[in-house]
Amino acid sequence: MLTIHALPAGLRRPILVMAFSGWNDAAEAATTAARYLATAFRATKFAEIDPEEFYHFGLSRPYVRFKAGSETEREIIWPSTEFSITQSPELARDLVVGVAAEPHLKWKTYCANALDLARRCEVTLVLTLGALLAEVPHTRPVRLVGGATDAELAARLGVRPTKYEGPTGIVGVLNTICREQGFTTASLWANVPHYISGIENPKATLALVRRVLPLLGATLDLTDLEDAVKQFDRNLTEIVRQNAKIASYIKKLESSDAEEPAAEPRQGSDLPPAAELVAEIEQFLRQQRPE
Repeated sequence: MLTIHALPAGLRRPILVMAFSGWNDAAEAATTAARYLATAFRATKFAEIDPEEFYHFGLSRPYVRFKAGSETEREIIWPSTEFSITQSPELARDLVVGVAAEPHLKWKTYCANALDLARRCEVTLVLTLGALLAEVPHTRPVRLVGGATDAELAARLGVRPTKYEGPTGIVGVLNTICREQGFTTASLWANVPHYISGIENPKATLALVRRVLPLLGATLDLTDLEDAVKQFDRNLTEIVRQNAKIASYIKKLESSDAEEPAAEPRQGSDLPPAAELVAEIEQFLRQQRPE
């Protein structure tokens, strides 16, 4: 069930940006980008979708924490979908951000709740963010793929229509239902190197944020993300320098990087086994963290 605590007045052609953790969110790049935009423009929570109908709590468990200022009283945090909004004068149009874990149940009903909010907020564009594992090297610029309901919007986002067919996630379902119900919609996915899937990827997050900002008619000081990317690249450069096997693998990826990627995650793809590489990379990065 959708709950709107206070419907903002004087809305200016809002964009609804949604991202979901899980299958649609390699290296947490998409949800991190959505949260970054909400935080940077000081968005405030105004609505939520109750999780009871949509989540298997044995798979996506709530967690418990002490309430603020208390050492004895605890509260349960459920995996709900929270929507925040900003009507900042820094933006040419208002921004609504929704972030959630991918639901397990009743996807059609879930999407109906999200689009109910979009209608009541007079949303003019539903933009979903995603991140997928791909056979791409970290040494190349982040490749963004996706699609949009019209050619002009696709051109503004710098994406071409996808030819992907296969399993989809809640992002694909939401986009399809949006189109069927007359919403202008677009989807933007960052390609994440599959061999560093287990760590956050600020490079992919930065690429998504940079591509979204022109739609908002806004600029941001992205120094913090850019610094994170520099450290990320330094760490990976050091890994490659110290490990001939990883260096050889990266060179192979660089030589075959011209292939057009899929526009959604692959399941059961022909990605080469990389568990050993992942383990070595993650071990190195853990060693770099300050005590």
